[in-house]
Amino acid sequence: MSSLIDSLKSEIARVARKELKDELLALRKGMTSHRSEIAALKRQVKSLTSALKASIRASKGSDKAQASTPDTAPRIRFSAERFAAWRAKMGITQAQTAQLLEASALSVFKWESDKAQPRNAQLHRIAAVMKLGKREVLKRLQE
Repeated sequence: MSSLIDSLKSEIARVARKELKDELLALRKGMTSHRSEIAALKRQVKSLTSALKASIRASKGSDKAQASTPDTAPRIRFSAERFAAWRAKMGITQAQTAQLLEASALSVFKWESDKAQPRNAQLHRIAAVMKLGKREVLKRLQE
């Protein structure tokens, strides 16, 4: 009786493997096609991203060309020596200058030592603060 049970179990296992083999083959084919679709989509995303970056660069170039027209605001020139002289004339520290400009003291140090140039937004702040008198500077530092 036990040999009948063993042979029945082995036959059931063989039939189950045969059935699973067909199902697994279909799953593998589906998985392969999905992987190739994913790879194609990744290539498409990469090409679209590079096209977007190129168009952004091109639009920035056209913005710069438009910005050079005479009706726009003049470009602010920065001089490290003039900035340092202004700070010394006002009698304030680099930390206090940084506080006025809403920047870090390290940035002010690098600007004064001409190791870095301030960005456009900071240039506008610097120009506005350099137009202030000593009393106004001290008043703003008190606040």
